[in-house]
Amino acid sequence: MTPIDLRSDTVTAPDATMRKAMAAAEVGDDVFGDDPTVRRLEERAAERIGKPAALFVPSGCMANLIAVMAQAPAGSEILVGSRSHIHTAEAGAYARLAQVNKWPLAEDAQGRLDPDAVRAAIHVGYGLPGGNSHLPTTSLLCLENTHNFCGGAVQNAADMRAAADAARSRAPWIKVHLDGARLFNAAVALGVSSKSLAEAADSVSFCLSKGLGAPVGSLVCGSRDLIVQAHALRKMLGGGMRQAGVLAACGLLALEEDNVARLAEDHAHARRLAEGLAALPGISADPAAVRTNILFFEYRGPKGDAAWLQRALEAEGVRCLALGARLRMVTHRDVSGAQIDEALRAAARVLGKA
Repeated sequence: MTPIDLRSDTVTAPDATMRKAMAAAEVGDDVFGDDPTVRRLEERAAERIGKPAALFVPSGCMANLIAVMAQAPAGSEILVGSRSHIHTAEAGAYARLAQVNKWPLAEDAQGRLDPDAVRAAIHVGYGLPGGNSHLPTTSLLCLENTHNFCGGAVQNAADMRAAADAARSRAPWIKVHLDGARLFNAAVALGVSSKSLAEAADSVSFCLSKGLGAPVGSLVCGSRDLIVQAHALRKMLGGGMRQAGVLAACGLLALEEDNVARLAEDHAHARRLAEGLAALPGISADPAAVRTNILFFEYRGPKGDAAWLQRALEAEGVRCLALGARLRMVTHRDVSGAQIDEALRAAARVLGKA
């Protein structure tokens, strides 16, 4: 039996159309700037986000790291959400490689930062007139949309603009980076353009290899000057991919309107999953909180804990992740509506309500 894999939307495989595009892709050496398919992808990505330029990189973690290193000098400080991916799940790269201090702020249930808390957290440190020599200077505010560990929560443009404006009102030099790994999910959920959600940010990263279904790759988008710096940083971090057009060809298909609009199906499947799980004994899930394709829920029952339920579901052919006391399921294009129903039947069998 083929497992129903709900661990992440990163497990999607390139479909037949993408594989055909890979085989036919026109390529060159992208480190020299000679790959025409990569250039087309970068132009298309910049247009979709509403920024002047973009850079194709291997991963979302590298995209975020490049954006931080390009805008936050070593020894400065960045403001991050306490549950943000940058803060919790990127292997300490910001301390070891970017050499910046992170100052975490609490998010609300929708992944939003309180503008007053953002303003209060900004430090004017050494090297600036009137600065406190005990403190690093805050140089960058990092936002995330959708917010992974807040259950795929969505922020609208006004939410992000409020946080960005609060930071800049206290320190006009501050830049804003948006970790938009699943930004197109947010745009589809809100019924708005991706450009509108990127307006408040100086830099934006987004992933092709999650809900959009490409096998590899992310984009960093921003000003032309920022992308010039990003090129050098990509090289420094080992991200030059040479004949990367075979991957960029998939990225161009991933950004087509029909493929982006299709994300609404994943959102509907996630809500159906939440509704079905919420009816099972021992499971605490809130269907109303599911806005996109990520669902977190808890299990408290006589049979075990979250890790037990993950193992039990795996034995029934359903893969998910136990993350502490919570479990995560993520819907994607490789999981059909029929498979969502089968996953719910498997959960009912495991929990004794078949």
